[in-house]
Amino acid sequence: MRNGNFSVNDFSKSIIVLGPELLRVDMTETAIDRMRKVKSILVTQEAPTDLNSPYLKLAEKFNLKIDFRPFIQVEPVGAKEFRKQKIEILNHTAVIFTSRNAVDHFFILSRELKLEMPADMKYFCISEQTSNYLQKYIVIRKRKIFTGLKDTKDLLEILKKHKNEKFLYPCSDIRKNDIPDFLKENGFTYSEAIINHTVAADLSDLKNVFYDILAFFSPSGVNSLMVNFPEFKQNSTRLAAFGPATAKAVKENGFVLDIEAPLPNAPSMAGALELYIKKANGIK
Repeated sequence: MRNGNFSVNDFSKSIIVLGPELLRVDMTETAIDRMRKVKSILVTQEAPTDLNSPYLKLAEKFNLKIDFRPFIQVEPVGAKEFRKQKIEILNHTAVIFTSRNAVDHFFILSRELKLEMPADMKYFCISEQTSNYLQKYIVIRKRKIFTGLKDTKDLLEILKKHKNEKFLYPCSDIRKNDIPDFLKENGFTYSEAIINHTVAADLSDLKNVFYDILAFFSPSGVNSLMVNFPEFKQNSTRLAAFGPATAKAVKENGFVLDIEAPLPNAPSMAGALELYIKKANGIK
């Protein structure tokens, strides 16, 4: 900082003004030079079903084209493959679910294995949305279900009160480390069961489709981009990443990371995008 003002070099890994507030952003000099008006965004997730989705509000507020397309898909593990893991599901007293996909694949697999969940099996769900989804397979009012408020931290606090359970954690072959690390470090009895594989979705129809911003939420999403388009050139396309692992994947593939979330006063991808759009589009 010189005379109270930032020089160009000070912007690298420093503070930039986004709208009326100050935010710490790892924005390089290159990312600042690349900042230009945003008209279109591709969010690499399923389209929201909630009409109050922040992305839909963002599109309306700034007159943007926002499309949704999952870059990854999950393929269920069959009974034959699952048996190789030598995990006895019914030897556990509780199951941890972190998504509706996990619920689907777990109960479909159990059916294929000809297993019926005992009435005293306990279910620990990351959110109310996931716990409500259980009613597709079980009668909720007759079961013991424990629900986090919104994220993994809430769920871990609940798990602390049930250390005597024998937990089963059904997950993908590519998953976050937070839950298994927590269980291991705190001496829980648990098994990790791979019930699906995360693979790149077929994106061939997007070959000649271009967006101002691509928003990624996992390293797998970034990998899918490279699997589908190994010759991808970033050019003027801005890349947004949610979480440090996703940000790392973007950089390791040689791309410029233009937008990183979460931020101190923008904990969501939609919030980080809004701050960037206001700056890039010259909106006060």
